[in-house]
Amino acid sequence: MKKRIRVLVVDDSAIVRQTLMEILESDPHISVMATASDPFVAANKIKSEVPDVVTLDVEMPRMDGVTFLRKLMSQYPIPVVMVSSLTEKGSETALKALEYGAVEIIEKPKMGTKKFIEESKIVVCDIVKAAARTKVNRITPKKKVAPKLTADAFLTKSKNKAMIQTTEKIIAIGASTGGTEALRILLEAMPPDAPGMAIVQHMPEHFTTALAKRLDGICQISVKEAADGDSIIPGRALIAPGNFHMMIKRSGARYYVEVKEGPLVSRHRPSVDVLFRSASRYAGKNAVGVIMTGMGDDGAKGLLEMKEAGAKTIAQEEKSCVVFGMPNEAIKLGGADYVVSLQKIPHSILKVAGN
Repeated sequence: MKKRIRVLVVDDSAIVRQTLMEILESDPHISVMATASDPFVAANKIKSEVPDVVTLDVEMPRMDGVTFLRKLMSQYPIPVVMVSSLTEKGSETALKALEYGAVEIIEKPKMGTKKFIEESKIVVCDIVKAAARTKVNRITPKKKVAPKLTADAFLTKSKNKAMIQTTEKIIAIGASTGGTEALRILLEAMPPDAPGMAIVQHMPEHFTTALAKRLDGICQISVKEAADGDSIIPGRALIAPGNFHMMIKRSGARYYVEVKEGPLVSRHRPSVDVLFRSASRYAGKNAVGVIMTGMGDDGAKGLLEMKEAGAKTIAQEEKSCVVFGMPNEAIKLGGADYVVSLQKIPHSILKVAGN
């Protein structure tokens, strides 16, 4: 039997600690070794037993989560998942934590509907297992905690070919764990006249707002959180808002996005499979598909559909991935025309798009 992933939960709220513990221990491959009400208590527990993963609140008394993260990383290289409330301030702080070495961000769990709790279990447990893999090289068996819907649940596969000619190429990009840094590297390398991009990065609601603002401030291109009806134009990247699916649509020569609610697809909302399927249907050979670092298989089938529709497809190679899950699944399905390092993806995109 595989050893369970030992998690230390750090949060000043007793309710959140209890909820996180219940969510994590619902997965047979995870155990909560301890909880801590603040970083000082956590530090003492780590001295006694080093966990495989730490979940860390962003805003806490005595010491904030980001400060503790920096201290922790200098002494114990433990995978850390930041837990934050859905506030703009908290989102910006959590994004800063990713720069300091945090693996991923999750929404602070709250009691609510049965649907919310079930979806929280799926997302939180998957992220913690992904975090454990990034540092300790441990393979954890996957467990289905709920039926995993495909893109069919949101958008049916079309038998019709997309329009052959268009005035512009568009780029569809999907990423998950490790994707925020990968997107920074990719988008910073894009010239001001780069093809228009539609991006799905697995993140909670509001965090994508902060991510888009951060990237917009450091890139030559414009980066914004997508709104329903936004045009996909050269020099602009649209990031799907957390908790909403995003689809590429076409009206004449104009490409635009639809942002809609819907069920989890491939365990995610937004889903890369939904984005890629819409690209295969409405853009076809006028699109380029890119799948990057992330756990699971979201986007793998969609990338293959894009390739079958005539699009050029790119997967990030293993060495430069934080988690070689999504790209690996796409490669195994035969969905990737090119497998390249993160640093070479921008050049590859521009080359196959004809820029």
